Amino acid sequence: MNRRNILWSAVSALGAALGASSAKAATEAPSSNKLKVVYHLSDAEKVNFVLGNIQNHIDGVGGPEHVTIALVIHGPALKAFHAAQANPDVSRRVGEFFKDGVELAACGNTMKAQNVTLTDLLPGFVSAEKGGVVRLAELQSQGYLYLRP
Repeated sequence: MNRRNILWSAVSALGAALGASSAKAATEAPSSNKLKVVYHLSDAEKVNFVLGNIQNHIDGVGGPEHVTIALVIHGPALKAFHAAQANPDVSRRVGEFFKDGVELAACGNTMKAQNVTLTDLLPGFVSAEKGGVVRLAELQSQGYLYLRP
């Protein structure tokens, strides 16, 4: 009975050591394996919440060099990013995200519906010509994780 306990303890210790080694290897993965995440924003009342989530995400992983983030905006939320009516906090955050390499994509269909062009939006935006939902699907097919806060 005593030998069985000793053997079981040895096997358990070996399993724990291998598990710890695997966990350490996963946290030391090269930056080429960094996560790719796309945030989906269409609700005007969630603009500040989503921008806060993106900043928390960047901060939580240790900076923009550790994650690739895209923000795809369509529908009523796009009005918050019109340069003429954007509040200063939104303008500041968008500028910082652009500097951090966040892709800021505006739905081409929504832009037409709101009668705006890229020059009417805050600096840094690109047009999702085929539409916001198409861009979301394209990014997901490229391995981006989809988040809709």
